[in-house]
Amino acid sequence: MIYIKSKNEIDLMKVAGKVIANLFEVLEKEIKPGITTLELDKIAEEFIIKNGCKPAFKGLYGFPASICTSINEEVVHGIPSLRRLKEGDIISIDVGATYKGYNADAARTYPVGIISKEAQRLIEVTKNSFFAGIKYAKEGNRLSDISYAIQTYVEGFGYSVVREYVGHGIGIKMHEDPQIPNFGPPGKGPRLKRGMCLAIEPMVNAGHYAVRTLEDNWTVVTVDGSLSAHYENTIVITDGDPEILTIL
Repeated sequence: MIYIKSKNEIDLMKVAGKVIANLFEVLEKEIKPGITTLELDKIAEEFIIKNGCKPAFKGLYGFPASICTSINEEVVHGIPSLRRLKEGDIISIDVGATYKGYNADAARTYPVGIISKEAQRLIEVTKNSFFAGIKYAKEGNRLSDISYAIQTYVEGFGYSVVREYVGHGIGIKMHEDPQIPNFGPPGKGPRLKRGMCLAIEPMVNAGHYAVRTLEDNWTVVTVDGSLSAHYENTIVITDGDPEILTIL
């Protein structure tokens, strides 16, 4: 069941989305060689709470932290720890916030210090694939029109999109229907309707799309050890272009 959100519900999600967008501005300045991912998690949790929201990830399905911190070949769901970031790393931060029972969700991948041109290109292509996809996030289009546009863009640069993890509807629950793959043929799935709230999140590998989960039962990594990047925003389908709730 896909829930269409009212204006009031969307307004609550906008509050959570703005807190996330502002948090990314804070985290970007803190991401540098030497900081631990646990320190980043503490900064994020304190910021979310101070701004009147709850960390949506903490305790969700048993996850132990407020943000996911995935480094280099880690795709998603990395657990913050005492690991220190090193010059040349890339780190994906995935974060959710809840305001008055309504959620927003977003992710970014950042360079740590000076990174390789290849890593920078991967980050940029991943971000740009999101925007290639949401060109089709319009009322009347099919859900997989977004998926197809993301896959086509990513594969045009010789990268692959992760198949096992997908975007999702969002609202009162962090994960609602529909599931939104980042691959597949166009013209499939439900028609997009005004008031649908979606978390679109390309996860892009520099190598093959195959992934596996580490023994911590959370951290997902590329099977071939290639770098991975992640970019996500919460959007609303409108009568025109989609509205992005997690960008300033």
